[in-house]
Amino acid sequence: MSDPYDVLIIGAGPGGYVTAIRAAQLGFRTAVVDREHLGGICLNWGCIPTKALLRSAEIFHYLQHAKEYGLSAEGVSFDTAAIVKRSRGVSGRLNGGVGMLLKKNKVDVIWGEARIEAAPKGTTPGRVAVAQTTRAEAPKGAKGPGAYAAKHIIVATGARPRVIPGIEPDKRQIWTYYEAMVPETMPKSLLVMGSGAIGIEFASFYRTMGAEVTVVELLPQILPVEDAEIAALARKRFEKQGIRILTGAKVTTVAKGQDGVTATVEADGKAQTITAEKLISAVGVVGNIENLGLEALGVTIERGLVATDGLGRTAVPGIYAIGDVAGPPMLAHKAEHEGVLCIETIKGLPTHPMDKGKIPGCTYCQPQIASVGLTEAKAKEQGFDVRVGRFPFMGNGKAIALGEPDGLIKTVFDRKTGQLLGAHMVGAEVTELIQGYVVAMQLETTEEDLMHTVFPHPTLSEMMHESVLDAYGRVIHV
Repeated sequence: MSDPYDVLIIGAGPGGYVTAIRAAQLGFRTAVVDREHLGGICLNWGCIPTKALLRSAEIFHYLQHAKEYGLSAEGVSFDTAAIVKRSRGVSGRLNGGVGMLLKKNKVDVIWGEARIEAAPKGTTPGRVAVAQTTRAEAPKGAKGPGAYAAKHIIVATGARPRVIPGIEPDKRQIWTYYEAMVPETMPKSLLVMGSGAIGIEFASFYRTMGAEVTVVELLPQILPVEDAEIAALARKRFEKQGIRILTGAKVTTVAKGQDGVTATVEADGKAQTITAEKLISAVGVVGNIENLGLEALGVTIERGLVATDGLGRTAVPGIYAIGDVAGPPMLAHKAEHEGVLCIETIKGLPTHPMDKGKIPGCTYCQPQIASVGLTEAKAKEQGFDVRVGRFPFMGNGKAIALGEPDGLIKTVFDRKTGQLLGAHMVGAEVTELIQGYVVAMQLETTEEDLMHTVFPHPTLSEMMHESVLDAYGRVIHV
């Protein structure tokens, strides 16, 4: 067994590699173990490559509507293989960048399947056995299988797609997001199970590229975590684009044929059949907790996830968990911040659990959706007397100039204190706008502060100002 590390992190996704870099900055001798790819699912099969696909779809959309901008584009078409190649290239470039960052910060990379063999006790390091992996070739310079010791072990193994019994992905006709990101050809028709961020982004991408798309959602509302008003507006836009949406509906059976799948869908006590070339299962994710040795060591597992105290600490001293495997919201930026809090706690720096109510969520469909904090309904459920402001994109000069007049920005305030409780948006570039409200909430900004903030003109951000003004009867441009 090699000399013990101060910190050994299992998983090199956004949470894992960011934690490793911060650990190195704090002077810890650090290693990170992975079995498949630096950067994790987000960089390789999630956040980043999907945005590359959606960017191709966005440009294709604009080319198809060039006349609306006084331009001419004839014979517009696309090359599926080239679109996928660009997406994979973007991921590959960033994957290499993670490796360079780890090397720059003198973090050791260990390649293989990790299992914790003993919990740390006092000053005795914990032991991690790393076995050979067949999932991917080790990056240059990585250490291989063996026994490693560490004073602190952080589990950052992420999550994988949830599988519904009887509708198991087969990589050919029933896809997860893995297969949906690398189509050999564009399907002519598609059935999407689930209308969360993953399902809606793929529905948006494939519809823009010409597929007939049906989305089936079990709950009464698409985008279930979003404000109901925002979700309803988004649904209208999706349906206008030709996406068929069934809510309060459940796929009960799926039969595979030679040319596609036939799904039985139940809604309102009635059953119907939907036939499509491909089916994407986007019904959530489950934590990667198997074969790590956690339960045998006494680590508490709740609903398939590792229980922590909000600073990454598990029930077993010296073992920590961050990111998706430690619970929702399952977002890369949450994992990164959680990892920094965890390692700074280990260092003894002053820390406190992050306020998950201030973590923004973004969906990169067309139109984009972004939010932070409480929805109007949740605020009322929690007993707040609310003031709600709204401002439509059609009242904003920049939005009209961009040819993007459809959208809404909504703000929710506590009537008594002026506290910003939540902000919710649908429309062009709202994923870039939401951070303004996140900063405001973090700084405990009130409505008065926001009303007296000067926003630049002409920008989409002016609508953020107007939404606040509207909550207090002072809106100008509607």
